[in-house]
Amino acid sequence: MIPVLKQARQENLNEANTVQRLIMVFQDVLGYDPLTEIVRELEIKDKYVDLALRIDGVVKIYVEAKSAASELRDRYIDQAKGYAALSNIRSVVLTNGLMWNLYHLSVSEDEGLDYERVFSVDLAVEDLDLDQCADSLALLHRNNVRKREHEEFWKKCAALDAHSLGRALYTESVLSLIRREIRKSEGILVDEEDLATAIHDMLSPEAREKIGPVRIRHRRSAKIAKKDRSGQICEQGAIGTLGATPEETALTAPPNASESDAKEDHLVGATTATSDFVE
Repeated sequence: MIPVLKQARQENLNEANTVQRLIMVFQDVLGYDPLTEIVRELEIKDKYVDLALRIDGVVKIYVEAKSAASELRDRYIDQAKGYAALSNIRSVVLTNGLMWNLYHLSVSEDEGLDYERVFSVDLAVEDLDLDQCADSLALLHRNNVRKREHEEFWKKCAALDAHSLGRALYTESVLSLIRREIRKSEGILVDEEDLATAIHDMLSPEAREKIGPVRIRHRRSAKIAKKDRSGQICEQGAIGTLGATPEETALTAPPNASESDAKEDHLVGATTATSDFVE
């Protein structure tokens, strides 16, 4: 499929002709039914999305297409952001056939509707890593989208993002553990604030920008009431040492082994399908 897409770039095909080739990719490589699951020019309140991927009658992903020779820029996603805001879709693909960017849209009270790039694949580079490209594009395979694997992948990326890691790192319990280890190895008890600053200075400028200024999160002392087995009310300490919310606490729970294995096998199958790009 890659030779076909490269030829489209060489011929400088317009957006409409590029969309025809994208439909071939979604059908032949990513497993979508062109009659029922690939929707062209989907109307959303007097606006139109180039392509929409629909599974079991429900739209899962919007696709913003550009002409084959166009250079993709993140700002091109702004138009799709408006579509997503109107229809509560959180995944948008921006592509010209050879380059594929997947974005996750989020809504916050402070910043409104914003987006983060989940992955970027360029099939035109000379030193193409086929395995990495297949792994990324497999997230767009019908089977994986149906299982919401692309959303799970985003959650993992967000959890390992510098901002998330910084929140976990600059907590009283984590810093206390590091201070103890330094005291054992170096024989000195460093100040908590000095340690936090030293860690911050070790990070890259990009990571420091995401994390923001150093703010140490201390333990919460609040207690919650809980019934024991006999029905008596007893006191229990705050959930976790960091005062985590139930949602945050759930993230630390180990996944069910059988579910994890099933997801991995499912993803491997879709990854194999995306290798058709090279044919």
